[in-house]
Parts: sequence; C-alpha cells; structure tokens
Amino acid sequence: MPSSRRHALLATASVAVALAAADTYVVVLALTDMMAGVGIGVDALQRATPIISGFLLGYIAVLPLIGRLSDLLDRRRVLLGCLVVFVVGSAVTALATDLGILVGGRVLQGIGGGGLVPATLALVADLWPPDRRGTPLGVVGAVQELGSVLGPVLGAVILAWSGWRAIFWANVVAGLILYAAVRALGPRSLPALPPLTSSVQKAAPSATSSVQKMPPSPTSSVQKMPEAGPGSGRTRRVVVWVLAVLGLGLGWLGLARPEALVSDVTLGVPFVPFVGASPLLTPIGVSALMLLLLLAAVTASRWWAVLRRVDLLGALLVAIALGSLVLTFASSDPEKEVVGPWGLALLPLGAVALAVLLWWHGHATDPLIPRRVVGQRGLRSLFVSLLVGAALVAVVVDVPVLARLTDAYDETGAALVLVRFLLAVPVGALVGGWSLRRLGDGAVAGFGLLMAAAGLLAMSGWTLDSIQDAVPTTLVLIVVGLGMGLALAPVNNAALADSPEHAHGVASALVVVARMVGMVVGLALLTSIGLNRYFEAARRIPDPLATDALVAAGVVQVQTVFLGGAVAALLGAVIAFTLGSRRVAVKVVDEPRFVGL
Repeated sequence: MPSSRRHALLATASVAVALAAADTYVVVLALTDMMAGVGIGVDALQRATPIISGFLLGYIAVLPLIGRLSDLLDRRRVLLGCLVVFVVGSAVTALATDLGILVGGRVLQGIGGGGLVPATLALVADLWPPDRRGTPLGVVGAVQELGSVLGPVLGAVILAWSGWRAIFWANVVAGLILYAAVRALGPRSLPALPPLTSSVQKAAPSATSSVQKMPPSPTSSVQKMPEAGPGSGRTRRVVVWVLAVLGLGLGWLGLARPEALVSDVTLGVPFVPFVGASPLLTPIGVSALMLLLLLAAVTASRWWAVLRRVDLLGALLVAIALGSLVLTFASSDPEKEVVGPWGLALLPLGAVALAVLLWWHGHATDPLIPRRVVGQRGLRSLFVSLLVGAALVAVVVDVPVLARLTDAYDETGAALVLVRFLLAVPVGALVGGWSLRRLGDGAVAGFGLLMAAAGLLAMSGWTLDSIQDAVPTTLVLIVVGLGMGLALAPVNNAALADSPEHAHGVASALVVVARMVGMVVGLALLTSIGLNRYFEAARRIPDPLATDALVAAGVVQVQTVFLGGAVAALLGAVIAFTLGSRRVAVKVVDEPRFVGL
C-alpha cells in the first residue's frame, strides 16, 4: 500500500477509535437527562447503572472474539463491521424510550467501539515493520486518550443547544462518514495466504519480516464461498438491500413512534404492544425483527463460513468470565461495598466459566486465543497494561473528588483540573511511540511508569491547599500524564512483537482487555481501601457534625487512593523494565483470511 494511503487509513481508523473513546465519557454529562428520557427519576440513580455498565460490558466481553475475527478477515472489513455496529447502537440509543432498549443500544455501542481498538492496533502491525511501529502505535494511543478529553467537551456543546439524543445522532453521522472513508481507503482484498504451519520460529527483527505476506502462486486459492451467476448475484444483492432497508426502516419507526402515527386510530394499531409496554413487542417491532432475522438467514452463507473458524464456545466462555467481572464491580456502590449486589452470583459463575475455558483451551482444535500467542514477554506486557489501568483510574476519579472538597472549584472547575492530566497523556503516548525508534519497549515504558509513580506519590501528600495551588498541581499532573502516556505504545508493541503474525488481533485485544479490567477492578479496590481509611478517620472525630473534620477525612481517602495508584505504577515499572531493550520478532507463516466477505 502506498505510504500516503497507509497513513490516511491509519488516521481514519484512529479518528474512529477517538470517537468510541469519547462516547465512553460523554454519557456522564447527559446521564440525568437520559434517565428522564426513559422514565427514571433522579432519585433512582442506582437503576441507571446499566447505562454505563452496559457499555463497559459490550466493550470488554467480546474483545477477544473481535480480535480473532480481525485475524481471520481483512482488518479493514472488521473496522467496517465495528463501525456499523457502533452506528446501529448509537441510533438505538438515540431512539430509546425505555431502559431496556437504551441499555441494549449502549451494549451495541460498546461492542462496536471496543472492537475498533484491537483491529486498528493489528492494522498497524500489518502496515509497519516491527522497528517502525512505535510512532503509529503512539498515534493510536494518543487519539484514544484525546477522545476522553474531547468527549465531555463535545457533549457539553451539543447539550447547550439540543437534547441528549443529539449526542448519539452525531455519533451516527460521524460513524457513517468514517465508514465511507475506511471503505474508500482500504484495499479491495488481501492476497491469498498459505495454510498455517505449526512451527513458530523466533527471528531477528527486520524491516519487512512482519508485514510481508507470501505472494500468491498461480494455483493458490483464497477461501471464498462459491459464486453464483451474475444474474443470480444481482438478484440476491437486491433482496439483501430490500430486507435491510425494510427491517431497519420498520425498526426505526417502531422505536421512534412518531406522534402523528401513534395517535391515529387506524395507523396507530401497529404500535400497540401485544404485551407489556416495549416497542419491540408491537406488530411493527416484531415485523422488523422478523425481517432482520430473514436478512441474517439470506446472508448466512457469507458470515457462517467465518464463524465456523472461530471457537464460539471459547468466545462464549470468555464473554461470561469477563462480563461477570465487569458487572460485579461496575454495579457496586463504592461507599458501601467492593462487590456489587450481583457479585455473589456472578463471581462464582465467572470462576466456573474461567475454569472451563482453561480446560477447553487445552483441548480445542482451534481455540479462540491460539496457543503460544502470549509468550513470557507478552504476558508481562499484559500485567503492565493491567497496572496502568489501575493507576490511571486512580487519577481520573479522585482528582475531581479532591478538587470538589475545596470551596474553590465547582463541578466544571474540578473537571478542568483533571483536563491538565488528560491532555498530557496523549502527548506522552506520541513521545513514547517516537522514542521506540531508539529505545527498547522496557526502557520507555519503565521510565514512564517511574515518572507516574513519583508523581502519584507526591499526590498522595496533597491537601486542600495543594490542589488550589495551580502551578505545582499542574506540573505534577503533567508528569503523571506524560509518564502513563509513555507506557502505552511500548506495551502494545511488546505484545505484538511477542505474538505470531496470524494472531496480532487477539494479542491487541488482550492488551486492551487487561487495561480495562485494571480500571474496573482497580477503581473498586482502591476506592474501598480509601473509604476504609475515611471511616477510620471519621470515627476518631469527637463531634460527628464537625464539617471541617469530615472534609479532612475525605482528603485522607483520596490520598490513600493516590498512594495505591503509585504502588500500581511502581509495580508496572518494575515489570516493564523486564520487557528489555531488544525486540524479538515472531516469524510465522500467516493464516489464510476470508476476503470474499
């Protein structure tokens, strides 16, 4: 692929990653409006938890499956598929009038948005050789973090002139534009690839060993489904488009429920539910579902060939294990508990799923996570990613908390304090990626996490006066942000370099999963430890109504969380240094991908 086209494709995929990252944070601003839009009062905030945890569930639970699909298919097609799911999820969210449909839309958004990250990281591995991946990996990490800054800003701008639904309609428009750009920039197909061999050879890194595929021989065959004649093919395409337009159109009508139609005596009959109040249980909703199921049946020959190559049982077990973990901690109330109300049921379920998954991985012919994908170096990079997530969430959550304990900052001002950190992270990611041209993964990531640990250690001594002193506070937050950003590209690079070419998608997905799990579990554990310190301090207060003393106890809680983040960053630095300064490329003959889909 020409250099200009390659960079344009990376830029487009990176913008898509930023869009999904922005959607993670934008909901925080619109949450109360979204609750009102589906009939939930502000006093029932706990019922709104699935709006956030649903997105996290979709984002994390199916990442290994999407990573595996990106190893079997053209990465561009996976990007396109993820954008389609993200757009559909955004439209469903924008049209939702009850909580179940709203959560379903958020789950679809999470699946589509989360899948963009490993597909883009694996695309970098395809388009750049090992010794030149650092900068593009840094770009991907930078735009992902930049999305977390832009999300609340763009959300606030949209909310200033319109309602919360406009946020998700903006997602639909942006997603469609990005879909058109990726489709225009990507190659039409990949060359035919030879069968996968069982031997995995370690080889010295070269400028082209990781991206060059075997050229197709005159007799080589790409695994495609048999094609019918031209006339039959055109008829089938027409049928597919008709079913898609009718199914999606009726689905839109069913969810939008236009007042002019619903209130009409005759035209409103299709909008009357058979049972309950869900718009999906109306004649028009059921018709839409039936048309979409028929569409899936008509196109089954195109997607079933791929799914047969994927370990569906393994994907289900992974989804159950990760989903149980996410819902256990994401649904908890940090002021009362570490484990959420569903934890007593979900944690044993997740443990059983994990045990069965480990057994199945050893016996399956072609497991979801191919054997020998994660070597010793790759495993260490996953641990570093996990600890980066825990350290990162300590800053993101508790810097605004400490700022709000003062009289100097309102909610907006506290968010602006955090922005100083959030802006430094993407800068650090770019610098970290660029540094890999001269330094090894371990040196860059280890030094960055040492910086972050030192900054967090300083933050663990912050008081109310400290957070109001703008210059020192800004300097420390910049140091911590730069340090964490420095670690992003090296961790991804180490995981990719230690995995065979046919499994770059899975390896990238595992890095993202590790970081997200670190954030979810780290938030619950660090907050719980901090709250224990808070209650200890509160019990020692002679007058329980002494406001200043209670605020001081709150400061102790935040300091404890920062100290825990510093420990996580320090452990991450120690492990990161073991990644070494020399890269080892994995030379594996790639698996064939299905390119006729």
